[in-house]
Amino acid sequence: METLYITGAGVSAESGIPTFRGTDGFWTIGSINYTPQEIATRAMYLRHPDEFLHWYFKRFATYHEIKPNSVHYWLADKTLITQNIDGLDGKAGNKNYIPIHGRLDKVSLFLEQGIDTPLLDAPWPQVFTACQNTSDANFIKKTLLDAFKISAKTKTPELGVSLKPFVLLFDEYYTENYRISEAERWMGEADHFVFMGTSFSVNITTIALRIALSRQSRIEVVDPNPIDIGIPGLIHHRITAAEYIAV
Repeated sequence: METLYITGAGVSAESGIPTFRGTDGFWTIGSINYTPQEIATRAMYLRHPDEFLHWYFKRFATYHEIKPNSVHYWLADKTLITQNIDGLDGKAGNKNYIPIHGRLDKVSLFLEQGIDTPLLDAPWPQVFTACQNTSDANFIKKTLLDAFKISAKTKTPELGVSLKPFVLLFDEYYTENYRISEAERWMGEADHFVFMGTSFSVNITTIALRIALSRQSRIEVVDPNPIDIGIPGLIHHRITAAEYIAV
């Protein structure tokens, strides 16, 4: 392996998905009662699964029909780790990319962290069908609870029974279900790292930078507004990912 690409939300922005920390981003817009950092947690899934699922339904699943853009197609034959959960890299034809933070179109059985479990297709389409003619939040929440096998009476997810979106949450850690060992192996084999559309605010970029520096690998950052991460010799391309692939 020579070049490893690591992508963030900026790559999917041209497909119409807001970046997470922009003014219209998912980590900026919460719900009436909770901030995104409170909602997108395992603790919220356990305490208020209806609120948790409703937020994902509104903030993520509404983008299920969005198509890949030119950057996704350009990356289709590249060695790729993405922070994005939108699945657009898979739709663009990349057969072996690592979605290190999960995939919205998949769910897993709700188990203790660290226990591997097969991935299943997410029930979002059934919920869309059942709720497409209503804006009744209570009806949508009940439909979501049913779809994710959570009792509407107890509102308590059951281990080994209930379903959980295959998304790494703020209070969770990387496990083998997220292919963390494979991702670290790829990093350990790369001598060229290209970061595209990431804010360097998540653990996977910290891990990647540490390994890249230890290997004295070439490091490039593609971002029209890059942040200073204090690494000498880092190459900045102050352009969008779409402009980068056109060079």
